[in-house]
Amino acid sequence: MKIAVCPGSFDPITVGHLDIIKRTAKIFDKVIVLVAVNPQKTASFTPLERMDLIRRCITGLDNVAVDMCEGLIVDYVERVGAGAVVKGLRAMTDFEYEFQMALINRSISGGVETVFMNAAAEHMYLSSSAVKQVAYYGGDISAFVPPEVHEEIKKRLTYSR
Repeated sequence: MKIAVCPGSFDPITVGHLDIIKRTAKIFDKVIVLVAVNPQKTASFTPLERMDLIRRCITGLDNVAVDMCEGLIVDYVERVGAGAVVKGLRAMTDFEYEFQMALINRSISGGVETVFMNAAAEHMYLSSSAVKQVAYYGGDISAFVPPEVHEEIKKRLTYSR
C-alpha cells in the first residue's frame, strides 16, 4: 500500500489545500492529512479544531484520514510507514523552503521521499495567512475556503468592530 502524508498547519484549511489533498488521493492508496503543530507559530484554531475542519471537508474521500503531529514530520512518516511526504508549491519561495526541508528529512531518514505538487493556477496566490488577513477586515473569504467550513472560519477570524 502506497501511503502519503500531506503535512501543514492548515490554520485554516483553504481550497488550495483541499485541491492538493484531492489530487494526492488520486495517486496514493492512503493519504494522511497531518496537522503539524508548530509551537513557534500563534494559531487561530487549535490542532483539534483544525483536524475537525479538515474532516468536514474530506467526506467522500475514503482513502484520506486526518491526524496530528507535535514532533518531527519525518519521524511521524516513518512511524506510519508512509513512503512520501506531499507538499504543495505555489511559488519559487515555497520551493526554496520545501526543498531545504526535503533535504533535511532525507538526511534524517533515507527512505522518505518528498513529492512536490504544483498548486492549481487559480490557487497560486492563496495562503492561510491571506485568508486570515481578508477575514480580519470583514472581506469575503468564500472563494478561499471550502464551503463546509466557511461560516466557522469567518466567525473565528473576523474582527469584531
